[in-house]
Amino acid sequence: MSKRAITTEDFMKLEVFSDPQLSPDGSQYAFVSTTVNDKKEYQSNLFVQGLSEKTTRQWTFGQDKNSNPRFSPDGKAVVFQSNRSGVPQLWLLPTDGGEAKQLTTFKNGAVNPEWSKDGKLIIFSATLDEDDDVTNQKELSKEERQKEREEKSKQPLIVKNLKYKSDAQGFLDDKKSQIILYDLEKETFTQLTSGNHHHGYQDISPDGSTILIAGNLSEDADYEIKSDLYTIDTATKEITKLTDGKGSYYTARFSSSGNKIAFLGHKQQFAGATLTELFIYDISTKELSCLSEKWDFPLGDLIAGDTRLGASENGPVWSKDENHIYFIGSDNGVTNLYEVSLQGELKELYNVDSHVFGFSYNATQERFVVGVSTPTNPCNFYLLDSNAEAVQLTDSNKEFLDEVELSEPERISFKAKDGWDVHGWLLRPYGFEEDKKYPLILEVHGGPHVMYGQTFFHEMQLLAAKGYTVLYTNPRGSHGYGQTFVDACRGNYGSGDYGDLMSAVDYVVETYNFVDESRLGVTGGSYGGFMTNWIVGHTNRFKAAVTQRSISNWLSFYGVSDIGYFFNKWEHGHNLLDNPTALWDISPLKYADKVETPLLILHGEQDYRCPIEQGEQLFVTLKHLKKEVEFVRFPGANHELSRSGKPEMRVERLNHITRWFDNYL
Repeated sequence: MSKRAITTEDFMKLEVFSDPQLSPDGSQYAFVSTTVNDKKEYQSNLFVQGLSEKTTRQWTFGQDKNSNPRFSPDGKAVVFQSNRSGVPQLWLLPTDGGEAKQLTTFKNGAVNPEWSKDGKLIIFSATLDEDDDVTNQKELSKEERQKEREEKSKQPLIVKNLKYKSDAQGFLDDKKSQIILYDLEKETFTQLTSGNHHHGYQDISPDGSTILIAGNLSEDADYEIKSDLYTIDTATKEITKLTDGKGSYYTARFSSSGNKIAFLGHKQQFAGATLTELFIYDISTKELSCLSEKWDFPLGDLIAGDTRLGASENGPVWSKDENHIYFIGSDNGVTNLYEVSLQGELKELYNVDSHVFGFSYNATQERFVVGVSTPTNPCNFYLLDSNAEAVQLTDSNKEFLDEVELSEPERISFKAKDGWDVHGWLLRPYGFEEDKKYPLILEVHGGPHVMYGQTFFHEMQLLAAKGYTVLYTNPRGSHGYGQTFVDACRGNYGSGDYGDLMSAVDYVVETYNFVDESRLGVTGGSYGGFMTNWIVGHTNRFKAAVTQRSISNWLSFYGVSDIGYFFNKWEHGHNLLDNPTALWDISPLKYADKVETPLLILHGEQDYRCPIEQGEQLFVTLKHLKKEVEFVRFPGANHELSRSGKPEMRVERLNHITRWFDNYL
């Protein structure tokens, strides 16, 4: 019996894993499972699995969001965050059974808990007003929160800062993220940081005397896109700056002895296109070294997808012998788990042509639990012991995968017209027959400094299921192919990157005789939306296009986007007043009169990254020119609509995309 084609609603049936956490003795691990409940809302719960067991056990229940499980050093308890009381708060759960106990009742919530090495303290972050008292925090009731929202909606928003809005958080206020210590024995709270800056917790030293934080504590922080590392003396609260104030540094971890610090970051040599590096700071000598200076791939997980929900560890993580560091790196469309010695010797620990989205390392047993996604399997966990084959621990989404037919991507490599090597993938349509002709859809990723890769992508599979050949590539500007490649589109949007995409279409049309050149479509979001707009203004070879959360006018983008005031300079070399003509020349809106391709514009009403006025300008201009265009506005949706937006809105979005292509292709 043949399997059925995947459907629009199928992403709501998926179970998505994240954040594996090995126990201190290395015998079991906890993780987060996110699903869509019967209210069509996301819910996440904690699960645990013994490494000698074949099944998982559920630790939390209900339709709330439970996440960030962290084992106590003795393994007897897990602290986690949950919004079951209304806003995220910290809860403590005994690992041998019993009910969870609520630890915090902070008005604005408490997040990202971690343990001190002796298990006496829990460190967490809380958003506070300058005069808030952490010893007297009271959680608002549902009615009180509703009343507060209503009162706030009646007041005008007074804006004094450049950074006054965020796509993730909406309009910002004067509250700042502070570091709080909770003493479990005394049941008391101590505020470690204060002032008009955000403080991001990184790690605590083995002896508990020092805490690492990341942030920008300068007076010019409102005008800067930088992040430095600092230490805080837990006794005196004295803050010491470790890095030079000339870059972005983060994810810092003490070695087990506390003598060294490993961290990620870069000096912004290529602005937002700079490869992430691995640094070591020696506390005794205050010497800083870069372990990755000879590598040509970025650290971290930079694969774009639409089914990753929840954060996971990317590294750096110290080994037991304190002479090695583990991390995830992005290279050539895959992410791998790597090991590097302090002498710079690099080794791949897990490389199976897939997407490693997270891992956990246990120093006692010297073993890993690795989270992996592939194009035909959303997620699973694997046990990886030193010098041993990986053993699959979970079999997630088995029922779903047993009943649907998924397309395995075919790798392609080709030469662009100017000789550059470019890499991509091709999905054949559901029910593929060699002697038939099929329409093709070109997908363009956002960023632009991310990469498509070997991960599960529901939208791609859906288009293949609808009978389309799907082409997705990593044009210049994408990560995973070296510093020169990722930097190649900066100051040159719509040139080499556009050429790469057209070369990809040329290659596929010439190589695969089942592709119907008369029925080509194109779509993309964010930078991919910009590129879709650019494409239809520069060629008529596509018979239909769908532009999503796009950019049409770099002049107005500068002032309306939450990143526009620095993004234009970083990516194009110009701010608004520097060279408005240059920004207009690379704005798709300038070429609206050349558009002959029927265009569907999709945009979220609450998108502050690429605000909806970008879609409005394009729609009004094209409509005024009597072009074939339609505009769909998604209420309450921000820039993350396609990835973590409300499930019902995600369904609507996909239905509009397939409707448009079905009509014209």
